[in-house]
Amino acid sequence: MRAWRASGHERQTVLLVGKCVLAATLSWWIAHDLLHATSPAFAPFSAVLTMNVTLQQSVWETLRYIAAVVVGVAVQAAIGFTAGPELFAFAVVAVIALSLGQWTALGEQRSQVATAAFFAFSTYTAAATNADRAHQLGQIVLLVLIGCGVGLIVNLCIAPPLRYRSAEQGLHALAAEMESLLDDMADGLCSGDVDAERAEQWRKAGERVQEAVGQARAGLSTAENSLPFNPRRLLPAHRGYLSFDRYRQALDAMERAVYQLGSLTRSLGRWRETEDTYTYAPALEVYADFAASLRDIAHVIAELDTDTLADQAEQMCALAATAQEALQKVLDVAQEYGLPLADASRPYGVLIVEATRLMEEFQNTCDVLQDTADA
Repeated sequence: MRAWRASGHERQTVLLVGKCVLAATLSWWIAHDLLHATSPAFAPFSAVLTMNVTLQQSVWETLRYIAAVVVGVAVQAAIGFTAGPELFAFAVVAVIALSLGQWTALGEQRSQVATAAFFAFSTYTAAATNADRAHQLGQIVLLVLIGCGVGLIVNLCIAPPLRYRSAEQGLHALAAEMESLLDDMADGLCSGDVDAERAEQWRKAGERVQEAVGQARAGLSTAENSLPFNPRRLLPAHRGYLSFDRYRQALDAMERAVYQLGSLTRSLGRWRETEDTYTYAPALEVYADFAASLRDIAHVIAELDTDTLADQAEQMCALAATAQEALQKVLDVAQEYGLPLADASRPYGVLIVEATRLMEEFQNTCDVLQDTADA
């Protein structure tokens, strides 16, 4: 139902499954009904195996898969026609194929070298004459080429995946994790509820935010990889969404902010292991206000939409100005109460340093999005 109602992961999954079914069915029909192949399953298997979320991935995986199959069949042909269909020959084929399967250039298709060799050996032993054996081995390669070709054509002609929203969605997930952590930190620092258990929760939350950076990078990579070979990028409706510089620059700044945030949570966690109370409540209260102001910026980024980027960028810049004021209050209170910033056993020095760095990176993110929205 979600796939029917709105675009998203569910609809993309249903579409990919439907395309795989179509490609497999066409490949089977060609191999079984038209060519009357002995092992027609090679064609639909190849068609499904090369169906990927982007055309570029499909092309590269197809080339690697074909190379792996050709190598596997060639190994079987060389050993089979030399030593015959004997158990010793199979062992030699297995050793060579599995060794060649370690070739990193074949990527995820490395295991197909041995798979192709074993299937080729089975086909080879079933044939009666050398001429039939050569014909069957050649047919395997032909069926693989047919399946790969059908898979690529279906993927190209039927809603070729254009995942430019993946970059945006990666930022959404990352910003949402940051928003959640900053919100909890603001609540804890304001109320003084920063015991060792809560500090440990912040540290773990900081680790989750760092993991979200990798997911955002993967989303950006998927968006960029969906463009090559894709004819849909030429349509006027998509031309305004095909530049990812803004997302890359914003992600770079947010990644640096995540690093600072992680450093802050780890420092708080280590400090809470040895000290039971905070003694500068006013400083922590204004720091909570600062964390809340950053949370508001992260909230806007978590709902970023290319279609309304100009308005959202303006809103973020206004929030960044509020955050700058909150940061200045933190600096003023630190000076007013004479916080022991140089005392390494207490977190105040880290709090001030990381606050300044966090503000810089959030400001950079806002500036990048503002500049690209105005371009």
